[in-house]
Amino acid sequence: MFASCDRKTTLFVGVDVHRDTHTAVGLSPFGEKLFEMTVGNYEEDFRTLTAKVDEVSKMSVLSPFYGLEDCHSYGERLAGYLVSEGLRVVSVPPILVDERRVRETHPEKSDSLDALGVARVMIQRIDMLPLFTVTEESRKAKQIKELSHDRDFLVSERTRLKNQLHTLLHRLWNSAYRLKFKDPFSKKALRYWSHAAPGGSDPFVVRSMRRKVKRLSAIRAEVDEIDDELLRLIEESGHTLTTANGIGTTIAAEIIGEVGDVNRFHSPAALAKYAGCAPRECSSGKTTRHRKTRSGNRRLNRAFHRMALSQISISGNKKAREYFQRKVSEGKSKAQALVCLRRQLVNIVWMMMKHRTEFQLPA
Repeated sequence: MFASCDRKTTLFVGVDVHRDTHTAVGLSPFGEKLFEMTVGNYEEDFRTLTAKVDEVSKMSVLSPFYGLEDCHSYGERLAGYLVSEGLRVVSVPPILVDERRVRETHPEKSDSLDALGVARVMIQRIDMLPLFTVTEESRKAKQIKELSHDRDFLVSERTRLKNQLHTLLHRLWNSAYRLKFKDPFSKKALRYWSHAAPGGSDPFVVRSMRRKVKRLSAIRAEVDEIDDELLRLIEESGHTLTTANGIGTTIAAEIIGEVGDVNRFHSPAALAKYAGCAPRECSSGKTTRHRKTRSGNRRLNRAFHRMALSQISISGNKKAREYFQRKVSEGKSKAQALVCLRRQLVNIVWMMMKHRTEFQLPA
């Protein structure tokens, strides 16, 4: 964790990253702009940047600290180089930069202003930003995250195709198509739709239906392939999340991919705040209250929500259901009780990921 007393001797270098170029702005601890430059995305460009930062650091007697606003992993190469050189690097969420921008009298956006915003966020919140680390665990977590995103895109496309195919099947068979198969999108059903068509059908509709069926079959095979690879990567990484009741490969991959290297989070509370599972305090005077927050990593929050739902299901965990019912009996609504359970699951997941232990709810 970055010590707050170090701020007075730190050169804050904010970097706005893009596919081909990166713009860097250096600020003194008091917000004075010391330099600005734009470099490419190759190692020789990175050396130019660090040389400039070293020059400014020596002139101002400050120690450099880099912050990257990385939206699409375009800064992965730069961050890896900086870490390999022994330099300190943090990830700055774009939402924090955007918050500062919208509060300006005349909000404007450019690479230079974005880099300046990154550096200003670092000055204010350097002790709250996670350090960028290059470890084997973070590398595998990134692979799992990318595969998990690919799976989400395919599932979204599959849903749209199913809705379109419903319409085409109804045009060809009317409502009778629902009686042919229990699941009109099973492998057997898709094989049937790929060659069947009622007499007198419009050839255009038949061709459209068969194109949708062909794409659905391809997506099914691709999703199965991704699931197999995700399971292999999870097993190779040594994670044990799949030992929990109702936690399959999909949810486990979402959690591992979004958390990355769990050592970034010094406590379960830090992970809960990152996931948006920590209640937000809304107190005033003698009234103390907490409310559910809408901030945090929403994809990770969704994974914990699904995990909590699976825990209280019939095939879930007895202790989780008892905890849920106890919270309801205390006067909480079911939604509030589910939030409480979700917060407890964050503690357990943090311990499982840190110590590679199997799932077990506390007594």
